[in-house]
Amino acid sequence: MSGSSSVVAMKKVVQQLRLEASVSRVKVSQAAADLKQFCLQNAQHDPLLTGVSSRLFRYCD
Repeated sequence: MSGSSSVVAMKKVVQQLRLEASVSRVKVSQAAADLKQFCLQNAQHDPLLTGVSSRLFRYCD
């Protein structure tokens, strides 16, 4: 790797690290609580939990 390409690579690394450092963080416990609340609020619309209506299958023949 030449000197100039090494500098370019390091600049990209620094840019990525700055981007990652600027991301706002949420505690895992808060993220888990939010995810649980979302799942509970939307459970009635989840076909994996409620099943699929048999009316949908009559068009598959």
